[in-house]
Amino acid sequence: MNTSIKVATRLLTAVLVLITVSISVQCFAQKPADWELEKMPVSLETDFALSCLPPQLRHDATVYLLDPKKGYYIARKGTNGFICFVTRTEWEWAEFRKDNAAAISYDAEGARTIFPVTMDVAAMRATGKFTPLQIKNIVMDRIRKGIYKAPARAGISYMLAPVMRTYPGKPDHHDVMTMNMPHYMFYAPYVTNTDIGNIPDGQADGPVVINPGATWLGQRKGPYGFIILPAGATERAKINSENKDLLKRLADYKSYFKLQAGNM
Repeated sequence: MNTSIKVATRLLTAVLVLITVSISVQCFAQKPADWELEKMPVSLETDFALSCLPPQLRHDATVYLLDPKKGYYIARKGTNGFICFVTRTEWEWAEFRKDNAAAISYDAEGARTIFPVTMDVAAMRATGKFTPLQIKNIVMDRIRKGIYKAPARAGISYMLAPVMRTYPGKPDHHDVMTMNMPHYMFYAPYVTNTDIGNIPDGQADGPVVINPGATWLGQRKGPYGFIILPAGATERAKINSENKDLLKRLADYKSYFKLQAGNM
């Protein structure tokens, strides 16, 4: 009887080891599917990134492109203090999506204080060693410790691209949308919608405060808030017209970039 028990125990142990190894192998094999992004064609990513800036700023702006296995790198060094790039990961939502893409620019102050977070998040994701939740927690910890700082002066982030694929709501809503909403973003660290008279909670027409980090850090504790002002109807129509070719190239590249008629 003792021998039978020992044999059964050994068999059970062996099965458990095999199951553990199998699960580990499967998890390792699935890692790239979870975190690794596809590299956008360089010319398409460059044109998409530059489209977020007003035409007069594009020629002398610095362009960052994303290497999914390393992070952001300078593809073209500019001279006017503005940078532009396509963001693919938003840390506040704590998830690795592959269909999140929005062209963003910062002036010199935003490049100094806000963009380092984007760079670090992309670099951490590229290693495959961090979960989305770990990255979110690291960013929040660095904000609390003052490693990541709020902009020290007023400034602007242009998001005038003809399309963006991103989260339209707060970090507790994980749906993404393809939108045509060119807009201007003004740095507003620690500002709320109540401060600018847009209540309740930014639902009224006009400028609105967006600060996803405040959802987790607490009201008036998220340093990367923005007052967002949508482009007017005339400007929006002009942007759409001037970027017809870019819109087609993006939609041909990935179908999720295709705008529906009602979103134009």
